[in-house]
Amino acid sequence: MATQRDRPYSNFNFLVDLGTGNTDGPEAGFEEVILPEVWLDVIEYRNGNEKENSVRKLTGVDHCGNVVLKRGAIGSLNLYQWYNDIRNGNQNALRTVTIQLQNEDHTGVVQTWNLLRARAVRLRWGPLQAKGKDVAVEYLELACERLEME
Repeated sequence: MATQRDRPYSNFNFLVDLGTGNTDGPEAGFEEVILPEVWLDVIEYRNGNEKENSVRKLTGVDHCGNVVLKRGAIGSLNLYQWYNDIRNGNQNALRTVTIQLQNEDHTGVVQTWNLLRARAVRLRWGPLQAKGKDVAVEYLELACERLEME
């Protein structure tokens, strides 16, 4: 449940559950989460015999953008296996993904984003460089049908 306070929360204490119930260990550890935007279509409508020369605005379809997760490459195939299930048409591979923002001392969840009927839609890996000094990274992009917050 969302916990409101006067001072904003920091953005660096968060948990990710990819629909497996696991938020511990390297497979659930992500460096960065880019949360989706949500928006509603607006439908403009006007009768030809309206008294005003303006349109009515009607609420249209709800949309949810994609989520991007970034983590260091750890030699795990769990993200690829999920993506592979989706691309092979496994409808049971849709998941509820939960992202939880924690308070500074990790004693409580202060906000939660639930991504309903999420699916892995894109995998990407960072560059490999012979003279590089960075961590090898992998990116997972998720599409979901609905976002709910608590």
